[in-house]
Amino acid sequence: MVIGKIWKKVVGGRVTPPGELETFLFLVEAKMASETPAQAVGNVPPEPSPAKRKRLKECFEYGNRIAAQENFDYAADVYTECVVGEPGNALYVQAFLSNLKKKFNNNKRGQTLGFFKLAPLKAALRKAVHSKDWVNVFRIGAEALKINPWDTGVLTALSQACEQCGYHEAQLVYLKQALDANPKDVEMCRRCARTLAELKLYDQAIAMWHKVEQLKPNDPEAPKAIADLTVRKTIEVGGYDETGESRRRIEAAGGEVRTPDALSRRERLELEIKRQPTNLPLYYELAEIYVRDGEYGRAEQLMAKAYEITKDVAAKEKLEDLQLRRLRQALAEAEKEYRSNPSDQTKQKMVAAQKALWAKELEVYKDRVERFPNNLAFRFELGVRYQLNEMYEEAIKQYQIAQTDPRRKGVCLLNLGQCFEKIGQHRLAMKHFEDAVQEISDRDAENKKRALYSAAVLAYRLKDYRRAEQHASALAAMDYSYRNVGELLDKIAKRLEAQRRGAPAEEEAVEVELPPGQDEE
Repeated sequence: MVIGKIWKKVVGGRVTPPGELETFLFLVEAKMASETPAQAVGNVPPEPSPAKRKRLKECFEYGNRIAAQENFDYAADVYTECVVGEPGNALYVQAFLSNLKKKFNNNKRGQTLGFFKLAPLKAALRKAVHSKDWVNVFRIGAEALKINPWDTGVLTALSQACEQCGYHEAQLVYLKQALDANPKDVEMCRRCARTLAELKLYDQAIAMWHKVEQLKPNDPEAPKAIADLTVRKTIEVGGYDETGESRRRIEAAGGEVRTPDALSRRERLELEIKRQPTNLPLYYELAEIYVRDGEYGRAEQLMAKAYEITKDVAAKEKLEDLQLRRLRQALAEAEKEYRSNPSDQTKQKMVAAQKALWAKELEVYKDRVERFPNNLAFRFELGVRYQLNEMYEEAIKQYQIAQTDPRRKGVCLLNLGQCFEKIGQHRLAMKHFEDAVQEISDRDAENKKRALYSAAVLAYRLKDYRRAEQHASALAAMDYSYRNVGELLDKIAKRLEAQRRGAPAEEEAVEVELPPGQDEE
């Protein structure tokens, strides 16, 4: 009787005292709970009964009326009953959040000092999420949002509950509200993109993945997702089967239409490239699949075709990277074969593979320096390739430019020293080795040791034994096991002793370590 009397006032639009409205809401909730046909299964809210759904609809309409009168607090209470009673109804969730944004004048922070009120609610919310009690997640989350509707932790919990219950439309509303609070949240963009894809809103999902790419360049998931969604959009929306034939034509002929899921990822990409020959992300993903299957040649042919069609520099660089990967793989196999079966034949095969890789790397980095002359990283890599190919004067030019990059200055000085030594400029070489010792940080221990060793050996060759002893001793203090530094110190000691006695000593050769990949046989 009581609920009926109050309901007549509510439906009639008459204002009710605050206490009477609270009584009404409590009774409505109790009535709806009594009409629920079954308890929540697995902590998932049960489907509302027709009677409950009707009452929620009436409650929602009442909430709209009082929200229009800018009575936002009462409207929030009414909408809460709707959101908790039918949490999968995106219309209810949208109205609930829209009302709260108006209540707080879209200030993006909710109540003043709301943190203190939110803390116990968020603790209870975390507990409910942990126990997968989605019914209470929706109830506690709604109360928390009334304090701060932009709290991303609460919104994330509610979106997770929606995902687990299959409420994807409501999930999307919560995720968009979280993005409104923090538009640069990459993980939230990612979740939003996945939900849009689940709802088959392909264009919006692709746009959201592009946003992920902008916020996090080189993200590995984004280009794959874009390519996948592009394929799905074409196949599912365009009405094609796996072979690219029209569904209508196949059905008219009495044939069977296969769904996109019947295709392998590789087949779907091959099909989509035929339809979108200028879409580079499709080529990139398919090329990676070919490489994973060991089909390097096919991957290179694919990217050569992509570059021919698009004339995009990115496609050319991808092709070059694939060629280098193939050559590195060939070198790794040749080295493995030589280690397991050392012979002149396997050694020649390994050396040939090494030279083929160095020659290709030289070609690639020459091309990249021509395209990007101000890129000091490319200058350094080109210098290394010139040096590996014994083109020392060309290497010196590149290192001298690249050393203006403070991150590589020490290594550039070291490599310059090695190049000057190779062309007979020993004094210049020694200066660069000693400059490298000073420039290279102790944290870069490996290059520091290489610089000290190179300086010690060259000083020994120049018969400057005191200087050689200084550098060799510094190296021994760092790592006495490094190469033959102990033997070198013994030789230096013999030379110094011979000088002290004025007696000649027999010349002994000492090898200098070359840059990585150049160790002398």
